[in-house]
Amino acid sequence: MTEHLEPPRPLRIAAVIPCYNEALAIAQVIEEFRAALPEAEIHVFDNNSTDDTAAVARAHGALVTHVALRGKGNVARRMFADVEADVYVMTDGDATYDLGEVRRLIDMLVEGNLDMVVGSRVDAGDDAKTYRPGHRFGNRLLTGAVASLFGGRLADMLSGYRVFSRRYAKSFPAVSKGFEIETELTVHALELRMPFAEVPVPYRSRPEGSESKLSTYRDGWRILRTIFKLFVSERPLLFFSGAAALLALVSLVLAEPLVVTYLRTGLVPRLPTAVLATGTMLMAMLSFVCGIVLHTVTIGRQEAKRLRYLAIPGVRHRAEP
Repeated sequence: MTEHLEPPRPLRIAAVIPCYNEALAIAQVIEEFRAALPEAEIHVFDNNSTDDTAAVARAHGALVTHVALRGKGNVARRMFADVEADVYVMTDGDATYDLGEVRRLIDMLVEGNLDMVVGSRVDAGDDAKTYRPGHRFGNRLLTGAVASLFGGRLADMLSGYRVFSRRYAKSFPAVSKGFEIETELTVHALELRMPFAEVPVPYRSRPEGSESKLSTYRDGWRILRTIFKLFVSERPLLFFSGAAALLALVSLVLAEPLVVTYLRTGLVPRLPTAVLATGTMLMAMLSFVCGIVLHTVTIGRQEAKRLRYLAIPGVRHRAEP
C-alpha cells in the first residue's frame, strides 16, 4: 500500500511596514511587495501620520492598523503581537529598500531554518546624500560596539529591512520606543544565539519630496543609551565587575601613601582620606556582589525567553507537510 503524502502547505508570509507620514512612498513599497510576493498579506502600521499615508495604503489593498503611541519600537510591538504568520518581512515605508529579491531572503530563512535575515544596506549610488559617510561611520561604530559586547558578526545592525521567523517574532519582548528598536532586535538574536544571516541589498534615495524622520545626533544618542542599558541588563556581571575593579583601583591609589606612612610611623596622618579609601573599597565589593546577584537573575530571564523560543516550531518545520 502506497502511503499518501500531503503536499507541503504554503507558508503564510506577512509584510509588516511601519509608517509615519509616508504618503509619497508607501504606494511604491506596496506595489513592490505585490510584484515580488503576490501571496503575501501586506500590513501597514500607521504611526499617527498627519498626511494621507493610511488612505493611500488602503487604496492599494493593504491592511492598515493605527498605532497611537509614537515611535517605531511601539509599532514593532503591535506588528508582532497582531499579525499571525510563519514569515514576517519588515521594511520601512520610505521606499529606500529594494524589495526585488525579497524572496531570496525568505528562501535563505527557510532553507537554513534561520530566525532572522538582515538586509545589509549597500549604497545604490543614485544619490550621494542617500547613505552619507557620517551615517556609515556611525553605523559601523554602533554595530562594532554591539558585536564586541554581545558577540556575533554584523555588518549593518541598524537596517530596517529584515525577515523573521514566527518563533523570533513571538518570542521578542520589545522594550524600546523609537528607532533604537533595531538595536534591540539584533541583541535579542545574539542573546539567544539564534541562527541568522545578512544579505547585501541596494539602499536607494527616498522619493522626491519625501523627508527622512531620522535625527543623526538625537537618534544616535538614543541608540548608544539603549546599547548601554542592554549591556547593564544582559551582561551585569561584566559591567559591575568592571566597576568594582575601577573602584578597587581608586581605593588602592588613595590608600597606598597612607599604608606606607603607617608602616613607617604607626600613624594615620590623613583620616578623611583613609575613610574615603575604605569606603571606596567597600563600594567595590558591593558592586561585585551586585553583579553576581544580577547575573543570576539575568540567567533566569534568558532561560525563560529561551523556553518560550523553543516552544515555537522553526520555519522549516512549518513549511513541511
